[in-house]
Amino acid sequence: MTTRVLIVLFDHVDLLDVGGPYEVFLTANRLAERDGQPAPFSVATASADGQPVTAYGGLGLAPSEPETDGPYDLVVVPGAVDIDAVVDDPKAMDFIAKLVGEAALKSSVCTGSLLLGHLGVLADRQWTTHWEDIAPAGERFGSPGVEGRRWVDDGDLVTAGGLSSGIAMALHLVARIADGGLAERTARQIEYDWDPSGDRSS
Repeated sequence: MTTRVLIVLFDHVDLLDVGGPYEVFLTANRLAERDGQPAPFSVATASADGQPVTAYGGLGLAPSEPETDGPYDLVVVPGAVDIDAVVDDPKAMDFIAKLVGEAALKSSVCTGSLLLGHLGVLADRQWTTHWEDIAPAGERFGSPGVEGRRWVDDGDLVTAGGLSSGIAMALHLVARIADGGLAERTARQIEYDWDPSGDRSS
């Protein structure tokens, strides 16, 4: 069974938050197909209006889907340096709210968890985000974040710490959804030093 993955795009998005998980899922697919197995994931990107967005730093990103064809099995919500600009964009927030509300499994990378917090998703849940934002976000949303973790898996909510932690979280999702061995091979293929425990080394 193929897991349908959607990675959300919006203006100001962090590139690595998008590209890290995207590359992990694509590489896992390639390795599975090399073994003669079906690709475990279908991976798409989409923006609220179907138009290209401008990521942090000025690079343009074109969504692969002109419009969403949900619900998706897994939705990945990336973050942004200027997260308040995203929060203040009702079109983006309504789009994210719809997607995560329909998804069987929702995830975030870095400050993407703050977008979920504004939507009430973090209440009474285990979650994490970039280490600089854990304490203030916990006070803001009334649910303390977990420190010392690259990602936190709380059932239908999986959140990652800062930027490159999105790669670590995506590898965890490959292990959880597809196969642990495939996740380890994917990490090796992209030459990423992955600790399946999710602990931060420092």
